[in-house]
Amino acid sequence: MAEKPKKCLLVITKSNWGGAQRYVYNLATALPREEYAVSVALGGTGVADSAPGELAQKLAAAKIPTHHVAAFARDVSATSDVRAFFELLALLRRERPDVVHLNSSKAGGVGALAARIAGVKKIIFTSHGLAWDEDRSPRAKKLIKLFSWCTFILCHRVIVITQDNFDRARALPWCRTKIVLVRSGLPTLQFDTRERARVSLALKVGLVEHHDAGALWIGTIAELTKNKGLPYLIGAAKLLAEHGDTRRFGGQRFHLFIIGGGEQEKMLRALITENNLAHCVHLVGHVSDAYRHDRAFDIFTLTSVKEGLPTVLLEAGQAGIPVVASDIPGTREIVTDGETGLLFPTKDAAALAEQLTLLINDPALRSTLATNLQQKVAHDFSIEQMIEKTKNLYRS
Repeated sequence: MAEKPKKCLLVITKSNWGGAQRYVYNLATALPREEYAVSVALGGTGVADSAPGELAQKLAAAKIPTHHVAAFARDVSATSDVRAFFELLALLRRERPDVVHLNSSKAGGVGALAARIAGVKKIIFTSHGLAWDEDRSPRAKKLIKLFSWCTFILCHRVIVITQDNFDRARALPWCRTKIVLVRSGLPTLQFDTRERARVSLALKVGLVEHHDAGALWIGTIAELTKNKGLPYLIGAAKLLAEHGDTRRFGGQRFHLFIIGGGEQEKMLRALITENNLAHCVHLVGHVSDAYRHDRAFDIFTLTSVKEGLPTVLLEAGQAGIPVVASDIPGTREIVTDGETGLLFPTKDAAALAEQLTLLINDPALRSTLATNLQQKVAHDFSIEQMIEKTKNLYRS
């Protein structure tokens, strides 16, 4: 008689579409259904009582059951956090999962406590980047680190997705044996052709695609939040657009596409207008499956000040696009400067402009870096290695 599949509940705070949500979707759809009966508990789009977002829609299309935790919210709130705790506790007592796999800081803290009280035998937490690395005050960082440590202690195992996070997390008291390194992986993706992707993006921003045929296209995909460092990208665009006597940044014609939505949209639009960049810097807004447009770009860039393991760089690598990224632990896991891409110091618009100029002026270097990154992503970041290592944790 076949063994009954184990019940596995994945939990995540927000159900919009970002790197952590992509991880949950990949895990939910790739775990073998003969071994695991998977369902997902999720919040809305970051605010308590908001409707489920794109992740919920994609899971429904894949026939993965979901449970809406209405009180889940990204920001700390005693009222919504207590509500979320009791919602989760009731769900755990009703569903009685064999494994609870938590994702994101809020779901981790609230979910780990609820799972302990409910008596769940296996509690896993994936840290999508150490939360205390966010750009906050020293006091806030210390509090976040304390709460993160409490989450780690409550869980049976903690997955980290970069070597840097592995080394630092293991140094926390009583955490050495809890921390496991499992790099995120991607399935094989389907990208639009360069021509189709360019036509699609041009239509979205009202650009006549062929009116500036010699211009290079630079792109990024990011939620419009503080952590993504997008004002520095616009600062770099300003330098690239200047045509001074020294032409330090080359004076090359270009279009920069920023794909994504979020709380900084109004501020970024104002910054683009203020610097007279509306002719070459385009806010595209949210696009479903935005990675499909990657081949529209000659260069992909990521300007984040904090990342876990940025999925958008893996996607760009799989698409065969050269990348320029901020020099932070999460990106260094993917990009070796001068070998699989170029790095620049965080919050340094001039350094970013210099690196972009280097690629703009050197098509051969673009091709070499793109090929090297594509090979690294295929070798080190497969979905197969992620699933197998995660299954081993569920079984142990």
